[in-house]
Amino acid sequence: MENGAAQPVIVAIDGPSGTGKSSTSKAVAAQLGLSYLDTGAQYRAITWWMVNNGIDIDDPSAIAAVAGKPEIVSGTDPADPTITVDGTDVAAPIRTQEVTSKVSAVSAVPEVRARITELQRSIATGAEPGIVVEGRDIGTTVLPDADLKIFLTASPEARAARRSGELKGADVHATREALIKRDAADSSRKTSPLAKADDAVEVDTTELTLAQVIECVVTLVEEKRAGK
Repeated sequence: MENGAAQPVIVAIDGPSGTGKSSTSKAVAAQLGLSYLDTGAQYRAITWWMVNNGIDIDDPSAIAAVAGKPEIVSGTDPADPTITVDGTDVAAPIRTQEVTSKVSAVSAVPEVRARITELQRSIATGAEPGIVVEGRDIGTTVLPDADLKIFLTASPEARAARRSGELKGADVHATREALIKRDAADSSRKTSPLAKADDAVEVDTTELTLAQVIECVVTLVEEKRAGK
């Protein structure tokens, strides 16, 4: 490259809920001057739209029929990642329990995945400095040619404790059961299941602080960039 400009680097960060994926991805992107995309928020956004428009979540064909309707726009600034549906800011409503409980069912519909995957690819390839994309099937399905793939894991106990810390006053046991149930649903779905890519670097965050996880991932990205 001329002028020593760094080539754009695409980093895929996958893993189940409660592994520190979002906090890590945002911090790494901010530290390295990269864009950031929370793909889970996009699935939540389309789920929110379905719920809001009275679509029967138990009927995959009803979901498939309207998968192309909502206009979802994701802001990729790691300091302030925004998401809108048809011009409405949905950052808060997509985090409700109602949406969380329905997102796996909506995400499993192939037409929804095709629609959102296409959106994710166009955002990733259009990110000039490069991008950190976090989700559950980025390294395997969305961006199989990503420069660096990371799969974050942690014990169910550690993940539940972190999630309940986020969900004020949540019961750790109930949170753990919900996490395990959602992971089972996402890991067993036919279309783009939650899975670790063969060439992904696995980082077990159970015993690590968030700062240590961030440091580890930043180092991996920098090594990748240097060797590109």
